Amino acid sequence: MFAEENGLHGDPRIKAISDAIRVVPHFPKPGIMFQDITTLLLDPKAFRYTVDIFVDRYRDKNISVVAGVEARGFIFGPPIALAIGAKFVPLRKPRKLPGEVISEAYVLEYGTDCLEMHVGAVQPGESVLIVDDLVATGGTLSAAIRLLERAGAEVVECACVIGLPLVKGNWRLNGVPLYVLVEPRLDDLECTL
Repeated sequence: MFAEENGLHGDPRIKAISDAIRVVPHFPKPGIMFQDITTLLLDPKAFRYTVDIFVDRYRDKNISVVAGVEARGFIFGPPIALAIGAKFVPLRKPRKLPGEVISEAYVLEYGTDCLEMHVGAVQPGESVLIVDDLVATGGTLSAAIRLLERAGAEVVECACVIGLPLVKGNWRLNGVPLYVLVEPRLDDLECTL
């Protein structure tokens, strides 16, 4: 569900977050309208609003693990984890973690990829929140869910700053709810076409 449909309709923080995200046309390839969150990070107020909204949502949900998807999930996940008293677990691309890992491969529109996590980072029965910056088709988040569930964790929800319009109405990934703060700014997309 989008935050505006869950009690935050008209909240000025949502507009500030959306306004702080830059759209870069034709990056990394023609036809892609890249949602650049680095401009959000340059705006301390919008960055704070982003973290605060997530913290408000998850503070009382007994989440013991915040899992961040590489790489931009590493930006939002740790401050959320600290604020709600949870540990942070990075879900990395292959061969980035030392030691023993478990892996989950997944298919992308342009090939395949894989997420890895340290063995023992998550204990059976722990409640997990998965955080990333953007959800498009849900493939990466679905792989993250499968990886964590294989370790015995219960994934409570997936949280993303941006959700592309095609996920609207599809609020579950592998049966797990999805929470999104903003949609891409379509006015920027129209101006760049």
